[in-house]
Amino acid sequence: MKQPDVTLIDVTKLLPQAVIDMKYASDDNLTGQVVYCENRCLLHPDAATALVRCFEVAQLAGLNLKIFDAYRPKQAQHIFWAVLPNPDYVADIKIGSHHSRGVAVDLTLTDERGQELDMGAGFDEMTERSHPFYPHLAPEIQRNRLLLNAVMAAGGFIGMPTEWWHFELPNSISYPLLTDVFDCFPSKHLA
Repeated sequence: MKQPDVTLIDVTKLLPQAVIDMKYASDDNLTGQVVYCENRCLLHPDAATALVRCFEVAQLAGLNLKIFDAYRPKQAQHIFWAVLPNPDYVADIKIGSHHSRGVAVDLTLTDERGQELDMGAGFDEMTERSHPFYPHLAPEIQRNRLLLNAVMAAGGFIGMPTEWWHFELPNSISYPLLTDVFDCFPSKHLA
C-alpha cells in the first residue's frame, strides 16, 4: 500500500524562537550514542500547527519550548527497542512510534533566562520518577509538570503515562508510519 505524500514541517523555520536540542543527534540519550545522521526537527503539518499554539501559550506565561525530539525514522525505533524493549517507555516496533508518524514531540519548558524548568527527572530517564504524575516529587516540580501539560493541552496534544516530556496528537495511531526521511548511524545495539 502506497503511503500518502506528507511534507514534514521544519520546526526550526516555523518556530525560530524555540530552543531545539535534538537529543538523538547527539550521544546525550538512552543509547549513549549518536543515532540520527541529521540534526533535523520535523513534524507532520497537523502536529506543527498544534505546536505553534503551544508555543503561543507558553509565551503568554513568559516561557519557551525546548524540543528534544520530533519526527523519528523507523530505523531509530529499532535501535531504541534493542536498548530498552519495554513498551511502557519505547513503542513496540510491531506498532511503530507516533514519532515515526510525525505527530509526537518530546520537549520541556524554559524560563525567561533560558533555563529548563525542573521536572524532577531528566529526558530519557526511563524510571517511575519520569511518570508525569509521580507523587514523590516536590510541589514546585509538580507545578512545572502541570504547567507543561497545560501548555501542550492548549495546542491539542495529550501526554503519555510514563514520560513527562512526551506529547502526541490524540488520534496519532490513525496517521501512517512515514518512510524514513533521514538515516540513522549503525548501532552497536543491533548486533
